[in-house]
Parts: sequence; structure tokens; C-alpha cells
Amino acid sequence: MSKNYLLVGASSGMGLALIKCLLSSADKIFAMCRSKENIPVDQKISFYELNIEDQKPNFPEIDTPIHGLVYFPGSIDLKPFSSLHMEDFIRDMEINFYGAVKTIQAYLQHLKKAENSSIVLISTVAVKVGMPFHASISAAKGAIEGFGRSLAAELAPTVRVNIIAPSITETKMSENLIKDENRKQIFAKRHPMQTIGTPEDIAQVASFLLSERSRWITGQTIHIDGGLSSLRVF
Repeated sequence: MSKNYLLVGASSGMGLALIKCLLSSADKIFAMCRSKENIPVDQKISFYELNIEDQKPNFPEIDTPIHGLVYFPGSIDLKPFSSLHMEDFIRDMEINFYGAVKTIQAYLQHLKKAENSSIVLISTVAVKVGMPFHASISAAKGAIEGFGRSLAAELAPTVRVNIIAPSITETKMSENLIKDENRKQIFAKRHPMQTIGTPEDIAQVASFLLSERSRWITGQTIHIDGGLSSLRVF
């Protein structure tokens, strides 16, 4: 059975890795992001320029059912609480949470038309594990987790909704945190698995959650974090 997927924020990192995972099985991939610079050239992929921070994003018309939707846009703006302004909280909510709401509202009927469709949202390990300097981003991602569970209950059994909560992953967004090998190793050693994540680690789980293999999974937050959220290795 052919599958159509909509990926928002798919031009790098986790989104780009997921495109590569889905190409062999997808009938159509709708990639929506600011730039198509890294998007593979393939007849299965339709690129649409989209700025999710716009008050009314220019969501394209799609005339086919959507079997899977993944919302990737995120932010890493780590500051002490005393240095955060309301603008920081508002922007993090806009990118991480409100953008997801706008996207799902725009394409919910497309998801309902598909059999056993799936929504995947991205959170962070910092929602479960309190971390300094994460007040703004953990608040926005906490909203994503609560929203995702509520939506899963409301849309069952037609549409499944799950959340992936990674720890630090080697993407363009985190490059300032792990800008050299020494800092990379410092972050790696905080995890029981002694390494940081890769975009492929996240993409493989997202691909599973979009597939029929996960047909009985909904309303879950799945931690892909090298054991950070649940293990203490002394």
C-alpha cells in the first residue's frame, strides 16, 4: 500500500535523515521547510518553502490522504532564567508548540482520510529530567507532550499520536554546544551509553512510529536519550 508523508523541518538533521529512511517505502513525501538546499532530488519528494513562525503560514494545498506527519522544528536557546525575556518564551512556544498546532490543524482531515495514520512530535529529555538553563525550551516541549497525549486520546482510533524525546543529538541546531571534540566527549559522558545521538537514531524510531509495525502504539513519549532519563550508572 502506498504511503504519503508530510515532514515539516526536513532540510537537515533528523528530518533529512527521516527522508532517507522513507524514500524506499513512500509513495510521496511532502517536505516543508525554509530551504531545499539539502533536500534530495527525487520524483517522490515535493518541496514547499514554509516559515512556521509566520502568523499564518502558507500551507500548500494537498489533494491526497496523509498517512504520516512529523513536526521537527525546534530551538536550543539555553540561558539562565534571570537572562530570559518574555520574547524568548514566546519564540520557543511559537516554533516548538504553536507551529505544530497550526500544521496539524491544517492537515487533520488529510490524516483522517488515511488508514491508521500517524503523527510524530519531537520533545526533549529536559521535560522529564530537570536541567539548568532549559526553562524556556522545556516549557515549550512540555506543552508538546501534554498536547500530544490529549490529541492521541481525542483522535483514537483513527489517528495515532506519539512523541519522541531525545537527548542531545549531533545536528546543526546543537553544533554550538558540541563545537569541538572535547565538548562532544563531555556531553557524551553524561549519558549511560557514553555517546550522543545521531539524526539516524531518531529517524529510525520515527520511521517505525509512522509504519504499520507500530499500529498499537499511541499516546506515548519515547525517550531516545542514551539512558539519561531513566538510568544512573555509578
